[in-house]
Formats: sequence, C-alpha cells, structure tokens
Amino acid sequence: MSKKEFRKPSLGLALVPIVLTLGILALQLFYFGNFVPHIPLAIGIAITGLLGLYLGHDWESIEEGLFHVIRISLPSVSVLIVVGMIIGVWIASGTVPTLIYYGLLVLNPSIFLAAGMILCSIVSVSLGTSWGTVGTVGLALMGIGAGFDVPAYWTAGAVVSGAFFGDKISPLSDTTNLAPAVTGTNVFDHIKNMMPTTVPAMLIALAVYIVAGFTLIAPDGGSFEQINAITTALDETFWISPWLLLPALLVIGLAVTKNPPIPSLFAGVLAGGLMAILFQQEGLKAVFAYANSGFSIETGVSEIDSLLNRGGVQSMMWTISLILLALGFGGALERTRCLEAVIDKIIENVKSFAGIQTSATLTAAATNVVAGDPYLSIALPGRMYSPIYRGMGYSTLNLARGIEEGGTLISPLIPWNAGGAFVISALGLGIMGGDLTNLLYIPLAIACWMSPVIGIFYAWTGMFSPKATEAEKAKWDEDGEEAMAVA
Repeated sequence: MSKKEFRKPSLGLALVPIVLTLGILALQLFYFGNFVPHIPLAIGIAITGLLGLYLGHDWESIEEGLFHVIRISLPSVSVLIVVGMIIGVWIASGTVPTLIYYGLLVLNPSIFLAAGMILCSIVSVSLGTSWGTVGTVGLALMGIGAGFDVPAYWTAGAVVSGAFFGDKISPLSDTTNLAPAVTGTNVFDHIKNMMPTTVPAMLIALAVYIVAGFTLIAPDGGSFEQINAITTALDETFWISPWLLLPALLVIGLAVTKNPPIPSLFAGVLAGGLMAILFQQEGLKAVFAYANSGFSIETGVSEIDSLLNRGGVQSMMWTISLILLALGFGGALERTRCLEAVIDKIIENVKSFAGIQTSATLTAAATNVVAGDPYLSIALPGRMYSPIYRGMGYSTLNLARGIEEGGTLISPLIPWNAGGAFVISALGLGIMGGDLTNLLYIPLAIACWMSPVIGIFYAWTGMFSPKATEAEKAKWDEDGEEAMAVA
C-alpha cells in the first residue's frame, strides 16, 4: 500500500456517502417495502470509493481499507457458518425438538419470557457468543413461545436481551476483549466496570418480562389442544429423550473450560450428527445434507414446520453476504477518513466528561447504523476517543464501557447490521417479504438499549465514572500513550 498521506474530507463531504447510503436504504426498506439491504450497501461502497478517488486515493488503497475490516471480522463469519451447521444438525438429532418438548411441559407461560432471558444470559456467558446462543437455545425458545401463543417479537426480544447481555460480560467474548484492547485496559477490570449498568438494565428487563408474562399471556397460555398438538407431533417425529441434550451440554462444558468458541461449536455439530445417526436413524449422507442445506420436514403442525425447517450453512449465506457488504462499506468509510472527520468534529465541540462519554457511546451506536459492523463500532471510537479521556484524567474504563454498550448491545437492534441480520435470520422472524411486524423485537430487547441509557445517566451525574488512578497514569506514560488536552 502507498505511504501517501491522503486528504481528510470536510464534515460536509464526509457526510455525503453516509447520508446518501442511508437514504437509499430507506428507499429500499420503507418505500419499496423490500428488506434486502445488499444493493443499497453496495451502492454506498461505490459512492465512498468515488469520494476516495476525489480525495487522492487510488483503488488499491480503497480496496485495502475495505478488505482490512472484512479480514478482521472473518472469525465471526466463521462462527456463522458453524452455527448454521449446528442448527440443522441439532434439529435433525432431536436436540432442539427435545428442548422445545420439555420446555412446553415444564415452563409456566407467565414466567416464560423472564426465564428465557435468564437462560440465554447463562448460556451466552458460558459460550462467549451471542450468535451461538441465539441460533441454538434462542431457536428452541421461539418454538416454546409459539406453543404458548406468545408473539414472536416478545420472545425474540427476551432472547436478544439475554444472549447479547451474556456476550457483553463474558471473558470469552471477542467484543468483550476488543473494547479493553483498543482502550488499553484490563478485560476483567472492564467487566467489573460494566456491572453498574449491566445489573440494573437486566433487572429492569426482567421486571418488564415478568409483568408482560402475567398481563399479556394467559396463565394457561396457548390452548391445551395447541400445546398437545405440538408435543404430539414432536414425539411422533423424533425420539425425545434427555440424552439428546448432551450435544448442548458438551458445547457449554468446552466453553466453560475455556476452549475456543469455533472448535467448541464444531464439536457440538459432530455430537449432534452422532445423535442423529444413533437415535433418529439418520444416515451419514443425510447428516451432511442437514449441515449444509438445513433440516426439512412436514409434520402437519404449522408452528413446528415453520420453526424446524431451517439451518445449514446455505441458510447463512444471505446473512453472510449482507455482513460482507456492510463491513466493506464500513472499511471504505474508515479508509477515506469519513468517520474520522465526523468524530473529530464531535470532539472539537464537546468539552465536558459527560459530553465526551455520551458522544463515545452514541458514536459507537451510530457506527453500527452506518457501517453495519459491531467490531468497527468498538474499534474506531475506541481509538479516536482514548486520548481525550487521558487528557481529562478519566479512566479509559469509562470509554471501554461506553463503546461496548453502543457497539455490542446496539448491534442486534439494527436490521442491516451483522448482529441484527443474524437475529432476524436465525430466529425466523420472516420480515424479508415486507411484513415488518416482528421488528418490534427491537424495542422489546429492553436490556440492550437500557444499558447505554443508564451509562449516559451515570456520565451526567458523575456516578460510577472513575477517574484515572496513579497506576493507570503511570502505565500511560510507560506505554507512551497520547493524551489530548481539552480546552
């Protein structure tokens, strides 16, 4: 790549590709009623590339910036591929049907939403991956919710709240490690510093789901006939047994013992395939097909058929292609310094700690909207804002918490973001045809948006907003970290 220093665009010029791309997205989604953001994002890359040429870049420079961000995020794309396999194979093995079957028999409809959020939180902390949790336990909970006649968007909101919050505080999570890495802090100090926002947000979400469970869902939620039809269809189609929960327990056990997520999830694929052969009388050829193309069956019960006919690597290709385009757009914006120009303008006009903390959190959230990538939404503001915190004498743990909450937690709430696209696809929310009703999961993922709100409240009240310790300042000096004085 050329070492040439390229011009940074003015604020107005930097906003051109961002505003135009968002406008084209709005045209596609809301005017045409077609939830396929791929082409608007591809056009956004082209617009940003033309701006880059105007600023003095050559195509090789723009291309390197575009693919740099894609390369950084390839581990997450790999997780998507393995999760696609695990969904198809765990349905065929009877693991997901067993979870649904026992869930319908054991869970009380009134506490279903609250219990579902807690379960997803526990599994996500153990696995260190919100996507893996959504695609496995979350999928089973969607089936249980359908049996209880709970609207899909309520169940999806509880699943997303639990799964992404568990991911946020798991030391095994990539984003939980990325935030302290770009701000120069320790991962366990970072997790500890997130507890003042994590715990209240989870308690508020839990309270809402409990109230919703007792007011919106009848105590005998879902008619006896409906639940009986689902459990009977599952029992007739699959061999149901607690033994079929072993693949899920294996994955959790491997994760708890600090094995990497991708090998742990793939071990679950192998275990599920073995269960399908031993207990469901499936052949090896069929297991390969389920891992690649997903599971397919006709039980005669619409709730079961719509839920279980999914999975496989190919089912993830729509989401993966969207993620790659969104990452490419984000990489092009970063390389042409458009995002830097916007952030610099914010920093130039915000002088107080409360303003900077609010700006950092909202910048991470806005980067999620514009660039479609949770990693870029953490890494970019983390790099840009760190010198300001050091210059103010505030611990960069504040910044790490802000970008984690604006990055990790807002990601699943943006439909064209990597996180949102996966949630919509894995949970079968079915909005591609233009029916956007199930997008109501976004406001109902209460814990995800409540946490940054609480964090901003703390910034303006001074609560849980630590100043830098002498040890932290000494480490800044030792590492030669830049500190930017604020006038």
